[in-house]
Amino acid sequence: MANNDDVLWPPAMFTEQLRKAGEEFTQQQQRLYEQLLAANQGGSAGGLSDFGAMSMGTAMFKTRVQSGGRLSIPDAEREALGIEEGDLVQAFVIPISKQRDNNE
Repeated sequence: MANNDDVLWPPAMFTEQLRKAGEEFTQQQQRLYEQLLAANQGGSAGGLSDFGAMSMGTAMFKTRVQSGGRLSIPDAEREALGIEEGDLVQAFVIPISKQRDNNE
């Protein structure tokens, strides 16, 4: 290190900071999405009339990790997006809680 004042982050601290950043990013994206939807509903000329078409094909939801690391897409989202068994999808995963129940 060039400077003795430089501090290395322990892995646990780095992981926690990364988790918090991910949660903040998700919250900001959700707020932006809601603001854009609200602006689109206003119907202003030259506004966001095409936003509805742009937002088609995306969904945000919470789900639990199942055995073998599997994630389930809720029925409503699958139907809305036209996703069928065997379709290839892309997922952006952000852990939101490390708390465990005593039963698990």
